[in-house]
Amino acid sequence: NRGLMSGNRQLKHRDGIKGDTLIDIGSGPTIYQYFSACESFREIIPTDYTDKNHEEMQRWLRKEQGAFDWSSIAKYACELEGDREKWAQKEEKVQRTIKQVLKCDVTQANPLAPRSLPPVDCLLSTLCLEGACKDLPTYRSALKNISSLVKPGGHLVLFVILEETFYMVGQHQFSCLYLDQKSVEEAVKEAGFDIEWLEVTRFSGPGTLYDGQGACMLVAQKH
Repeated sequence: NRGLMSGNRQLKHRDGIKGDTLIDIGSGPTIYQYFSACESFREIIPTDYTDKNHEEMQRWLRKEQGAFDWSSIAKYACELEGDREKWAQKEEKVQRTIKQVLKCDVTQANPLAPRSLPPVDCLLSTLCLEGACKDLPTYRSALKNISSLVKPGGHLVLFVILEETFYMVGQHQFSCLYLDQKSVEEAVKEAGFDIEWLEVTRFSGPGTLYDGQGACMLVAQKH
């Protein structure tokens, strides 16, 4: 998570990645990815397929007792920005910026159906599509589907685990679509984007909780 946050912070300083609205595709129950994004967008719309993830995020947004405590992550985000003590204000800003949490199915032509939104300035997707897609044609189709949500000239920020077939959450093993860098780049371009920036980090060795060999973060602009 801290690696993702550091990457998101670097992206915040790239020209053009800002605007009115950001949609996060496959947000899960997490909000760490918004501590930087809330400084660049007036509204953030988290989306996910599972109702339980929606419920967990809503608990935090409503400040309910027993909601997950993100304060240590908020402090780290503020530390990256130079003032660790502003973490409470940072959490409040994220809560103000998220005005709705929506259902999402990337295999549908309109991933947010039955809702229909005007095209937005930016799409963010971290560690989602490779878990949601069973094969490469489905992955390519999913990228085309989500591309319909962003306006021409808008951006896609994508974080992908490379060459992974499984990952563990507790005692549960989940499958993951094996993707190499070339497959990701080709799918992004085929979905109507021009890649502006790409960075690959190779993992030092095999892990027990996953078998991924590296991570790819990219920024692409819709043409």
